[in-house]
Amino acid sequence: MTIRELRDETPRAKTLVLDAPDWAGHLPGQHVDIRLTADDGYQAERSYSIASAPESPELELTVELVDDGEVSTYLLEDAVPGDEFELRGPIGGYFVWDTSRGGPLLLVGGGSGVVPLMAMLRHYRAAGSDLDARLLLSSRTLEDVLYREELEALRAGGEVDVRLTLTRGGDAPGWEAWTRRIDAEMLREVGPPPGEHPRIYVCGPTPFVEEAARLLVELGHEPLTVHTERFGPTGT
Repeated sequence: MTIRELRDETPRAKTLVLDAPDWAGHLPGQHVDIRLTADDGYQAERSYSIASAPESPELELTVELVDDGEVSTYLLEDAVPGDEFELRGPIGGYFVWDTSRGGPLLLVGGGSGVVPLMAMLRHYRAAGSDLDARLLLSSRTLEDVLYREELEALRAGGEVDVRLTLTRGGDAPGWEAWTRRIDAEMLREVGPPPGEHPRIYVCGPTPFVEEAARLLVELGHEPLTVHTERFGPTGT
C-alpha cells in the first residue's frame, strides 16, 4: 500500500488515506495488519481498524499515537505521502455490522475505539439507512474526540443519536454534558432498552470494554448481542 494523504484528526491522531488498487473490499468493523520493515530487516507489525465505509473509493486507517509505540510513532511523525508498507486484510468476521443485519444499533466507544464504529456509521449514512442508530463515545477531552465535526453533523442532522462524555475535560467552555466514565445510568439513558433487542458493538481499551459489556448485560441485554473488540497498550 502507498500513502496518498495524511489528514490530522486530533493532536495525537491522523488518518492515512491509502492507494489500494487491488483492494477487494471490506465490511464495516474489520481491521488490517500493517507491517513495517527497516533497512536492516527488522520488522514491526500492528493491527488497525478500517475507518472508511465499504462504499468509499478510498481506504482509510486512523492511527492514534501510542507513547513509545514503534509503528504509530513512525506513521504519525515520520511517514509522508508516497511511503509504502505491507498490509494484510481485511481481517475479522465477528465485530462487523452492515444494514442487512438490522437494528436498532447501539455503538459504545472509548477513545480510538470509535474508529471501527465510525466505519459502521459511514456505511449507515452511505446506505441511506433509517434504522435507529445511537453512539455513546467516551474521550479524555473535547480535542481528543476523533471525527468530531462529522459526528456533530450526524447528530445535528438527526441521523444518529450521538452522545459524548469527557473524563478529563469537563472544564471545556460551554460543555454541559457528561463529565465522567461510562456507567449504567448513562447506558440506560442512551438506550435502546433490552426489549428492543439492539445490535450492540463496544470497542476501546480492554478495561473500558470489559466494564461496558458487564454493565450492558447487567441492564438486561443478552450477552450474545454484545459484540466487543478491545486493544491493549501495544494494540494500535
